[in-house]
Amino acid sequence: MNPAPLSEAPHSASEAVSPDTCTHLTGADHVASLTTALTSLDGQLDTLDRWGRLLADVLCGEHRGRLLAAGNGGSAAQAQHLTAELVGRYRADRPPFSAICLTAETSSLTAIANDYPADELFARQVEAHGRAGDVLVLLSTSGRSPNAVAAARRARECGITVLAMTGPAPNPLVAVADDAVCIDSPWTATVQECHLVALHLVCAAFDAAVLAEPARVPETRLGVAQ
Repeated sequence: MNPAPLSEAPHSASEAVSPDTCTHLTGADHVASLTTALTSLDGQLDTLDRWGRLLADVLCGEHRGRLLAAGNGGSAAQAQHLTAELVGRYRADRPPFSAICLTAETSSLTAIANDYPADELFARQVEAHGRAGDVLVLLSTSGRSPNAVAAARRARECGITVLAMTGPAPNPLVAVADDAVCIDSPWTATVQECHLVALHLVCAAFDAAVLAEPARVPETRLGVAQ
């Protein structure tokens, strides 16, 4: 069986190929696809900044809310990356904040998958850990993952704000989220790479809001930078 043909020549950013015409990307094609897709973030920078400020309001507020995050596959890893940045730190030293990745607790995942319908994988955890006023971030390159859509619906029922990062819109997850950032690319890997940039921009906006003058947290709670 012959392998699928590679693109014969690199493409410029304006000539980024799609899965409809090519099943494999050369290195140059991949970079061109990423360059093109990143432009879809240009008009969404204010949204990402607003998300960072929202998280600061929730996590630093009187009720000390929390962030929940989830996704499947590569998006699961990115959800865990986000929560790690908040429990640890992004750039500036600051106190830790409550952030739970719903894909990281394997006993809960396997118990839910064993005892309940697949759509409950994240939704049941949202109901267990989330409280009204919390924030749920869901990542899905297609925006069509049934367990992510179910989690968004459950969160809304619980009074939890749902922020979605997806691929091209419209899609079912965007339809049920409170707000969304959508990457206009047909390539899963390219969408994930742009999601990572978007997550870092949220973290930067969060840190800026938390550490602005006057700081949201007492100086005595700040750790010592390594």
